[in-house]
Amino acid sequence: MKNRSLINWFGLAGIIQLLSYTAAVIFSPLAFPGYDWMSQAVSDLSADSAPSRQLWDQLSALYGTCSIICMVCVVLYISQNNTGSRLFRAGVYLYAVMTFISKVGYSMFPLSDSGKDITTVNEVMHMVVTAAVVLLSIASLVILMIAGFRKGGIRSIAVFAAVALAMMFVGAIGMKAVPPEYFGIVERFSVFAAVGFTAVLGTYLFMGDKLLVSTAPALSAA
Repeated sequence: MKNRSLINWFGLAGIIQLLSYTAAVIFSPLAFPGYDWMSQAVSDLSADSAPSRQLWDQLSALYGTCSIICMVCVVLYISQNNTGSRLFRAGVYLYAVMTFISKVGYSMFPLSDSGKDITTVNEVMHMVVTAAVVLLSIASLVILMIAGFRKGGIRSIAVFAAVALAMMFVGAIGMKAVPPEYFGIVERFSVFAAVGFTAVLGTYLFMGDKLLVSTAPALSAA
């Protein structure tokens, strides 16, 4: 790509955060004797009392920071270039707010014990953050789908948003529908939905001018 600016290069942060999170999910169980990825949640690996906490923090060190960097740069890029419709930009802004709440909220209120019932104020706040993240994720993805499938919209991003939303619903429904021994499998659909979609937006940012060309008909859209 010609004339790639510095902000476009920051789109790679979206890919890095996905790789960092994936590495933490795959390798942290090595430091957690008895951990069963098929039945246990990913959050059990990063709980305060989890034996895998240190390894998790090391492997996921780039995840939170790079996700914030990626979304800040995406927001700046689409606002400066007036990319897409107002509805599209609103969806991206809402998704960026979700990313910020996820990073700050989970850092402030980590789970105290892995695999433990929710009883303390800290654990309740962890669940409140989770609820906010889920609701904002769904709202932003729905908005991006509506904006993308409209005439002149960014259809490819709408498709990715639909896939991410489907993964979230598979995880949410599956966690209630499948036997407990398979809880961890369907739960991973939900946790990777947002991480994966952030990587998608980072990739579009990295492409830069290709994104603008693909959205040219939508620049005057409402």
